[in-house]
Amino acid sequence: MNPFNKLLRDQALKSGHQVGQLSSYRAAKQLRKVRRTVVRTVKDFLLILLGILSAGLGVKGFLLPNGFIDGGCTGISMLINFQTGWPLPVILVLVNTPFLLLGLRTLGKKFFVRGIIAIIGFAICVALMPHLEITKETLLVSVFGGFFLGLGIGLAVRGGAVLDGTEVMAIYFSRKSSLTIGDVILVFNVLVFSVAAYVLGIDVALYSILTYLAASKTVDFVIEGIEEYTGVTIISVHHEEIVDMIMNKLGRGLTVYKGEKGFGKGGMRKHDIDIIFTVITRLEISTLNAEIEKIDPNAFVVMGSIKDTRGGMIKKRPLH
Repeated sequence: MNPFNKLLRDQALKSGHQVGQLSSYRAAKQLRKVRRTVVRTVKDFLLILLGILSAGLGVKGFLLPNGFIDGGCTGISMLINFQTGWPLPVILVLVNTPFLLLGLRTLGKKFFVRGIIAIIGFAICVALMPHLEITKETLLVSVFGGFFLGLGIGLAVRGGAVLDGTEVMAIYFSRKSSLTIGDVILVFNVLVFSVAAYVLGIDVALYSILTYLAASKTVDFVIEGIEEYTGVTIISVHHEEIVDMIMNKLGRGLTVYKGEKGFGKGGMRKHDIDIIFTVITRLEISTLNAEIEKIDPNAFVVMGSIKDTRGGMIKKRPLH
């Protein structure tokens, strides 16, 4: 074999070896993505299931037997049930569905599907769980009814779903007006408890407000005190893939800082790296974490509560 042909053969063998290595890498990366997706999905649905059971206990074990309500869509559903006698599980689905349809436009199909599953599961739980009437002490009913209901809502949010559509409605209207998410929820619940005071009496309305406060604080505790918006800083060697995911999968705006890698697990490293910063709603945290794990499980992610934002691309852009 002449030297020229030998050189071509060596280059072909080398290229084939590199292609084989690349194919193995891609296959391993794809397998890791699938495995993490399955594990994350199972974990999310376990959280949603636990949330449904906890919220069901709060409603059937404390609130319903004593004639108390909560705020939001759950409170509206219970008010309708008390006044008409219609089945509460059916009312829960009917009242929450319009709010979840708003979530379909603002938060995507995945959130909508999980929300529908969670709401239907909650309705089934309320239908099948017996009236327990754990206590008749009004203060205990208010506090612990709110606690178990808030625990359930918080677990569902961590699983990427909701058991009450009020927050979805608040996110939607906050993007259409100058009101913040907290303002919308406050106005909505003032109306709910005003109706409750007229229909059920002042005492019941006041205890129900206490239930709502207990539920709200429990929700904040379960999801680690996250407020309406969350600022996320991401440092990863796969920053280009993460930027593409945030823009094209989440539809979120972002800022990329030019930084220099410092001391980490691998010791002191002196090289440039891109630092990603984005702002999301707390309902998108589960999705963002899942997507980052698929790309780079070793990414350094820092999250912080943001009470208010102005300017920039806070609103989610339409995905095509």
